[in-house]
Amino acid sequence: MANRLKEGGVSRNDGALIMHWTDDAIVLSLRRHGESAGILEVLTRKHGRHLGVVHGYSSSRMRAGLQPGNRLNVNWRARVADHLGVMAAELSCARAAMFFDKRSSLMGLNAMIAVAAAVLPEREAHEAAFQGSEVLLDGIAAGDTTQWGPLFVCWELGLLTELGFGLDLSTCAVTGTPDDLTWVSPRTGRAVSRAAGEQYRNRLLPLPHFLREPVPDCVDAVDVSDGLRLTGHFLLSRVLQPLGKEVPFARQRLTDALAPQ
Repeated sequence: MANRLKEGGVSRNDGALIMHWTDDAIVLSLRRHGESAGILEVLTRKHGRHLGVVHGYSSSRMRAGLQPGNRLNVNWRARVADHLGVMAAELSCARAAMFFDKRSSLMGLNAMIAVAAAVLPEREAHEAAFQGSEVLLDGIAAGDTTQWGPLFVCWELGLLTELGFGLDLSTCAVTGTPDDLTWVSPRTGRAVSRAAGEQYRNRLLPLPHFLREPVPDCVDAVDVSDGLRLTGHFLLSRVLQPLGKEVPFARQRLTDALAPQ
């Protein structure tokens, strides 16, 4: 089912025009809507973050399939493009239960969902964000925080790039050298070498080892914490604050939990 994507289009039903599309999707949330329906929020491959009404909310089997983190194949239909519309969903990858084995995995899932919902505009296509989310969710489900922590940081860096606020970590902003990059300017988002940034170190953000080296020997809790601090700063200053938003609680909780003791 995952490979049978349709770009969507317009059809007629009893003489009325119907907007429709079918796509792969990751469940972000599901909440009750009326007596027996729910509003499903998903991140789709081709149609961005999207919402739609699903019928049969009272069915425990349906709710089990629509748990956050699961991948679906969804069909969305509406009479007018900007209407909420109706979604029919078919489960294609049931991985939600895998996040309940570890407290850290559940925190990672909740943080990923909260960030995606907060920063990704509704109905704006970001296929790279969908693909990165798939990789991140598989990592969270399978490993510990030293394994998926760097994935989370790289996923947020990818979101910044997708939204037009990518960081330049390739060369030093002062000297132009690609060597010994140790810091990041919180103002420009550019890397700074150890020598050039030493006297300003209290004003700069640490650049974690796993973003400096193609294949780092190891990743520790300090590196993960530095990475979350880095991406959190730019998500807040460049994306969330201009929208009148703060860092989501679930994301802040993850940052606090993974901080070195």
